[in-house]
Amino acid sequence: MSLAPRPFLSLCAADIMSKSMVIVPREMSLQGAARLLGRASVSGAPVVDDAGRCIGVISTTDFMHWVEHDQTPGTAGFKNTMSNPWQMSESIDACSHVKDCMTGNPVLVKPTTRIGELARLMMEAHIHRVIVVEGASQRPVGIVSSTDILAAVSRADAQEPHDTTPGAARAADTIY
Repeated sequence: MSLAPRPFLSLCAADIMSKSMVIVPREMSLQGAARLLGRASVSGAPVVDDAGRCIGVISTTDFMHWVEHDQTPGTAGFKNTMSNPWQMSESIDACSHVKDCMTGNPVLVKPTTRIGELARLMMEAHIHRVIVVEGASQRPVGIVSSTDILAAVSRADAQEPHDTTPGAARAADTIY
């Protein structure tokens, strides 16, 4: 028996989230976090407290803000602090911790949050990822990035029959 594909808008966080994710402790050094994210080839991750609760997110944007605010232009090392998102020079204070740089009050969602709501939350907050947490414990169980939503759109489009007759473009496909 073959299961029919689910309608796109019925997809939820649990359907599209990445379950394997980097989790960063709040007490980790910024250098350590940069190396951890770089090795995993990801641009952001949830930050957890000692109980494993998600208390923030650390991302390339946070590192860029840290460099903007804590490094002075013209000082040694400023121009070379980062040559790509995760190459941070040794000039970055090894005593700085993730908790000092992360974005607090992360957008947390349940695994049942539908894809339209995920997209709306990301757009309203101007973010590229939401953290999927389990119940009251607020422990991360997954992450949904804007790329995960785009991948779901691509899969849904691939399953959609397309009319290839000349002149059969729908109004929604027309660029004005």
